[in-house]
Amino acid sequence: MAEEAGAATATEGGNKIGVVAATLMVAGNMMGSGVFMLPANLSAIGSIALIGWIFTIVGAVALALVFAKLAAIDPAAGGPYAYTRKAFGDYMGYQTNLIYWLANVIGNVALAVAGLGYLSHFFPVLKVPVVMAFAAIAIIWFFTYANILGPKLVGRLQSFTTIFALIPIFGMALFGWFWFSGDIYASAWNVSGKSDASAVMATLTFTLWAFIGVESASVSAGVVDNPSRNVPIATVGGVILASVAYVLSSSVIMGMIPNKELLASSAPFADAARLALGDFAGSAVALCAAVGCLGSLAGWTLLVGQSAKAAADDGLFPGIFARVNKRGVPSLGLVIVATIMSVQVLATMSPTASEQFGKIASIAVIMTLLPYIYSTIAIKVLGYRKMPHGQYTFFVAAGLAGAAYCMVALIGSDGEQVRWSLIFVIATVVFYSASITRKRDIEEKHLHPGGRSPVWVRYLALGVTVAALVVMFWLSVGRYGDLDLHSRSASPPDVSETADKMVPQETP
Repeated sequence: MAEEAGAATATEGGNKIGVVAATLMVAGNMMGSGVFMLPANLSAIGSIALIGWIFTIVGAVALALVFAKLAAIDPAAGGPYAYTRKAFGDYMGYQTNLIYWLANVIGNVALAVAGLGYLSHFFPVLKVPVVMAFAAIAIIWFFTYANILGPKLVGRLQSFTTIFALIPIFGMALFGWFWFSGDIYASAWNVSGKSDASAVMATLTFTLWAFIGVESASVSAGVVDNPSRNVPIATVGGVILASVAYVLSSSVIMGMIPNKELLASSAPFADAARLALGDFAGSAVALCAAVGCLGSLAGWTLLVGQSAKAAADDGLFPGIFARVNKRGVPSLGLVIVATIMSVQVLATMSPTASEQFGKIASIAVIMTLLPYIYSTIAIKVLGYRKMPHGQYTFFVAAGLAGAAYCMVALIGSDGEQVRWSLIFVIATVVFYSASITRKRDIEEKHLHPGGRSPVWVRYLALGVTVAALVVMFWLSVGRYGDLDLHSRSASPPDVSETADKMVPQETP
């Protein structure tokens, strides 16, 4: 019992993260790999995306205000799960946690692969699928190990990587205007072939995805110092920081690179830097993009662990996810998540599987909108009589605006993917039956959820990381040493054939 009490209080004090680290975590989780590909994604529609950004920022700020106020009212760990459960009951909370947890587990794999994709500019062997797979596994387990060592280390790590990533983003946003061409920007105003209204509607699908992660600080409230004060500041500050980066950098790049070339670009920030300052600058930006993508994986791994732990503590998720180490980290749950992610990486090495995985990832992103909608409505329930009437009216209106925006994004999403997402949401009713049994056992038998994680879990995470690196090295240097590998050419690709084949992607 003393050990459990020690673990429970391990994060009270020196092991928590402050407001700056929490703000950078929110901004870093939202930007991730998305910001570096947004100009190319939006180029299929045109520079009219600027209008879409305005609408999206309004929606994102509304979501940020709601999450910030919910965190101030009740700074409980779990974010959307905690708010939904307290407002609408156990089943809605269980549903929210399950789909949010699953969406993040799947999305984290894509984030690891995206970061390594930028590194393939320097290490061409990463273009070999099996080498890329073991590199991704090594990255996943490395950040799992970092999370097991404690949230303070993760906060410092992501603060560093986010700052590292912001250098080229804000550098382009501020200084790229010296190479900006109004003619290039105007000529690509609306290239979608649709009306202006339809084109703006199409941009919302891309731009809202860019703000997935606005809830990061509220989910991790349990590891944030003074959460009632710092979580709201971090949430709103992170959204503002990301908004400035998105709008300025995307707009300036659309005025630097002709639309057809931008449409076919696999690294628009690097291509813009190369156009302005040469090959060295392009390589430097590619490195910053890789660091930013991989660094954001640390924060998303933290979110996955904290969301599952919060539900497990309430008896609405398997108890193994509530077991913590001496630092108060749900290390055993993180290892389970890392194992699932590793299997996903190995299962998606082939091109056909990758296409299938892309559809699954898109469904996962769509499902994250449901916890957002629940949270925006929860403010009306949880905020009642806890704030002055005028303030209550304002935040309820902000919640309705955020919910309306999420609904519009769902309407603009792929119909088949929305259908499968709905089927999964309905299926959670069946899964919930197991949680009812566990919660009854906890209440009737007075069981304590969780307990201590074994020490070997930390060494397992480190061991798998090293083993994956060894296998990756052997595959790249030994087995594949005779392959004729070529690095990506610094010159722009031939877009005469590819431009007509390009279609808008569902996720950034």
